[in-house]
Amino acid sequence: MAEPLPTNELRTLRGHTGAVNVAVFNSTGSYAATGGSDKLIKLWNPVTGLCIKTYTGHGYEVLDIDIALDNAKFASVGGDRAALLWDVSTGRVIRRFTGHTARINGVAFNKDATVIVTGSYDATVRFWDCRSQDRAPIQVLNESKDSVTSIQVVDHQIVAGSVDGHFRLYDIRLGKCTADNVGHPVTSAVLSNDKNCVLASSLDSTLRLFDIENGELLAEYKGHTNTSYKITATLTSSDAYVISGSEDGRICYWDLVEGSLLQSIQAHSKLVTCVAYHPKEDILISTSTDGMVKVFGA
Repeated sequence: MAEPLPTNELRTLRGHTGAVNVAVFNSTGSYAATGGSDKLIKLWNPVTGLCIKTYTGHGYEVLDIDIALDNAKFASVGGDRAALLWDVSTGRVIRRFTGHTARINGVAFNKDATVIVTGSYDATVRFWDCRSQDRAPIQVLNESKDSVTSIQVVDHQIVAGSVDGHFRLYDIRLGKCTADNVGHPVTSAVLSNDKNCVLASSLDSTLRLFDIENGELLAEYKGHTNTSYKITATLTSSDAYVISGSEDGRICYWDLVEGSLLQSIQAHSKLVTCVAYHPKEDILISTSTDGMVKVFGA
């Protein structure tokens, strides 16, 4: 039995001034972090709606965040071309990695949070050693022909979305790169929870599901509007449903296998930039350029 859809608005998390670009849950779902154009990162208890802490350190807007599995550290990136490594409890910046020549759109930790991987508008993917005092990247990947829009690391695989119309799978163990052509600018590419598929969002108002093994297109999801901006989509924790925001303020829910639009709700007054799904419960967080962060439950 698939989980119920989180379409009921439970609360609004207020505190950002200006557009909110990203929301992520920690590994247990006990808290969530958001980042916005106000250069701030905020840590929330999604159940109570309480803002636990605010982190200041970026010089420009915050575009992506990743929280380490042990929940003690997080990494953030944005318009100031720097990747910041933070201590969650003290709020201190542990390291600041610079070297990208344009804004950084995506960031992810490896499993043991010893390496940060970043993807930038400068069309490179860079690896940074969190334990080293050396500020230079330990590796630079140049395969993308245009802006790298999203980065996800799962086990030994890195998924990078790009405006050049492809998403790339890097197998770190084999040193192999596979490029899958979507045919339209890719603004986010996320692995399914079973690690068998990639969900790619692109600027033709379509989400596509690809098989990782052979690159086969498995399904398409339409009904939202996405022609101009990055919208980060997600899958529910059981991979039963696909969820994405829309440029008209809606959140759309599809059946993963059928590809059918099951429901859409008017969640925000402006573009929904990101949706993030709770790792254990049927709870969804959305962020928007209207400055609001909202929590939805089943």
